[in-house]
Amino acid sequence: MHSPLATDRHALRVRGVAKAYGGAQALDGVTLNVEAGTIHALLGGNGSGKSTLIKILAGVVSADSGQLVIGGVQREAKAQTPAHARAGGLLFVHQQQSTFPQLSVAENLVLGGRYETGLAGRIKWSALRRRAQRVLEQYGIDVDPRTELGRLNPATQTLVTIARALQDREEAFGGVLVLDEPTARLPRREVDGLLANLQRYAEAGQTIVYVTHRLDEVHQVAHTATVLRDGRAVASLGRAQFDRDELVTLIAGRSLTAPTRPTSGSSQDAPAAEVVLEAKGLGIDAEPLCLRAGEVVGVAGLIGSGRTRLLRRIFGLGAAAHDQVSVSGKQVAGSSVRAAMRAGIAYVPEDRTADAAFADLSITRNISVADLGSYARWRGFDQRAEKARAAALMTSFQIRGRSAELTIAALSGGNQQKVVLARWLQRRPKVLLLDEPSQGVDVGARAEIHALIRRAVDEGAAALLVSSDFAELAAVADRVFIMRNGRIVTEIRASELSEDALTAAVYQHGAQQ
Repeated sequence: MHSPLATDRHALRVRGVAKAYGGAQALDGVTLNVEAGTIHALLGGNGSGKSTLIKILAGVVSADSGQLVIGGVQREAKAQTPAHARAGGLLFVHQQQSTFPQLSVAENLVLGGRYETGLAGRIKWSALRRRAQRVLEQYGIDVDPRTELGRLNPATQTLVTIARALQDREEAFGGVLVLDEPTARLPRREVDGLLANLQRYAEAGQTIVYVTHRLDEVHQVAHTATVLRDGRAVASLGRAQFDRDELVTLIAGRSLTAPTRPTSGSSQDAPAAEVVLEAKGLGIDAEPLCLRAGEVVGVAGLIGSGRTRLLRRIFGLGAAAHDQVSVSGKQVAGSSVRAAMRAGIAYVPEDRTADAAFADLSITRNISVADLGSYARWRGFDQRAEKARAAALMTSFQIRGRSAELTIAALSGGNQQKVVLARWLQRRPKVLLLDEPSQGVDVGARAEIHALIRRAVDEGAAALLVSSDFAELAAVADRVFIMRNGRIVTEIRASELSEDALTAAVYQHGAQQ
């Protein structure tokens, strides 16, 4: 049953929504009011209930109790369906993109809409591409609409997904657009462009629910922010009440100590520290890349600058014949992953889901998979030792899960990332390659991941950290390389390192031809 309500300035109301999975309460009486024509940020740590709430709004998960009021129509939350969501004008861009990489950009843009057809029902491909070109130009996406989507980098794919969602709303704003971490894989320049578009739509009357971990974006565009923690809405704040430290405390449920970067005694001031990594070739020009024990070296650059490729080549993935990598003075022979691992190199890739986490395997096996040989015994595989070490590492790395025998897919993103870190750090690597290690995790898990990285380098490792978040690099790194077109073009040292300095360096060098 549903009933129309009187005209309301709110486009969406969530009233006392609850949802439990077994004995775990995912949502516990959540109430949320989203005013029409505003950007409403939805914040919270991993496991706070944000994803469950979004799935209930979309009608793909049934609530246990509570009501939804969408566009003045009230319905029991447990009766919400995907059809009801569409009819109410709820539009979603999920963190896991619903695109088809094997289809062209133009075909992805028209999905869910109508293909223009001619005689015998044949698709008018030229008309389709012209329409797609107009959409791409509108959102500043410089790609050919005939390009296969999967050939584009992840950031551009994200922009195409958002353009598909927004393309028909220029003239008739209405409903609620729900964006789940849309900027998680975007560099700053693309983020600013997207946020500018969202502000323009809100000013024209579009209502947006904006899920993000990036608090600077909340300050930049949101009119209101609601914080979820442990399945409850613990605060709703207006723009005038936004305070970063207060938001962090609300999200984490405790005050967090920001990670610190040494201002003296770092590797660049202590040349006697052991050089644990020296890399030549790799598009680094004349000077070799050197990392010393006890330091975190950041890598920054615009999308397509070659940051990820640099880490992969050091790890033996796609290495060129002229690449030379040495660990503690010994050359890594063979330029292979096996050789890199034997030399003491560890690699945490950017795409955890596709390249790091074995979703159907237990936490135990996800931890042990990089060190299975240590459990080999003359009588067979020692599962008892494997489980004991996994349990100990879950405690040491603060991995929150009921049991080490759960599949890793049952964990939040932050806890999955800590499992991947535990997998590699148990090997006590000399070189730790980290590609966006805190991407898409909450502020609490982020602080814990940073602490784990610092602990590893304090024990004698060196870390090479790629991040699109300049604030993260300024806080965690001892120095930062700036990349452009696959080459390191400059270095920001500790005495000059700040978020503003990184922003200026990246865009100054990124704009050069």
